[in-house]
Amino acid sequence: MENAYVHGYHVRENLRLQDQASTLAELLHADTSYPAGSRVLEAGCGVGAQTLTLAKNSPGALVTSVDISETSLAEAEKSVRAAGLANVEFLRADIFNLPFGLDAFDHIFVCFVLEHLSRPVEALRVLKGHLKKGGTLTAIEGDHGSVYFHPESEAAHRAIACQVELQKRAGGNAMIGRELYPLLRRAGFAAVTVSPRMVYVDASKPELVSGFTRKTFTAMTEGIREPALRAGLIAPDLFDRGIRDLYRTAEADGVFCYTFFKAVAAK
Repeated sequence: MENAYVHGYHVRENLRLQDQASTLAELLHADTSYPAGSRVLEAGCGVGAQTLTLAKNSPGALVTSVDISETSLAEAEKSVRAAGLANVEFLRADIFNLPFGLDAFDHIFVCFVLEHLSRPVEALRVLKGHLKKGGTLTAIEGDHGSVYFHPESEAAHRAIACQVELQKRAGGNAMIGRELYPLLRRAGFAAVTVSPRMVYVDASKPELVSGFTRKTFTAMTEGIREPALRAGLIAPDLFDRGIRDLYRTAEADGVFCYTFFKAVAAK
């Protein structure tokens, strides 16, 4: 993976990813499970935030989780072993240069990875080469253009736009969710289906108020303050007001919405 991870690899980001994964497990993973004996490649596992649910939902499958970062892989393996899961093996590898033969896997799972790549179609083509004929690839991505909330705040939108711009400058695309269908078709996949997965949060859903609005989305946006200021994308007081306004949407009369996109395609 040739692009830098715009959120960084520090402890706070690891915790945010774990919060995000546990909060969204049902929404994103409930309809994904693989038969016993299947070989599954998780491409770009990061700190293992998605690996835990993936492995638990398919206890009879053998999951091979790869990532370019040794630090992330160590965290992922630690989490999976602590959960008592024995059906995952970890390997340091680059998606564009995987050490597997052709047709090596029955299924491939890619979550929150394509958004960080400047060559997502090429990555998908490479992955397709490692997939058996008739096998499936599942891809999940967010889309920062899908954010809306109450109370409305121009400052909050400006802060979010900084995240989008920083990711663009790093070669990625924070609004890639809406592009999954054409990307997979361009990569040569068949039977592509895409379903939107909206996260709707109000005060009647306290677990989402905490786990998603505060600890996932707002924490992610708040985490890019320093690079956004260094890049001259926004004035400090405007960014800070935007973050305050995002936290404001987590109060009793607030509402927050965000849409993820999940695609399944066949070789």
